[in-house]
Amino acid sequence: MTGLNGIKIKLMPDSPNANLKAIEKRAKEIVESFGGFNKEYSIEPVAFGLKALIVFFQFPEDDDAEKVEDALKNIKKVQSVQLIDMRKIA
Repeated sequence: MTGLNGIKIKLMPDSPNANLKAIEKRAKEIVESFGGFNKEYSIEPVAFGLKALIVFFQFPEDDDAEKVEDALKNIKKVQSVQLIDMRKIA
């Protein structure tokens, strides 16, 4: 049996006017398509009205989390994707 990693990724939109709900919806679809589960999504203020979407999910440690990160980079209106934290949780 493989263990699990807890992964936290920050998605930075390209403008303060970006629709974070639409970005979150697409992020959920991507995370689930790669087998991520127990997901949490939160909005974090950055500066000057800009807010980031924080995505936290559990992912099998034997899988390559980088492929999820790469897919998240392709979400429309997302300027950057940053892995904030990854740690073994089970």
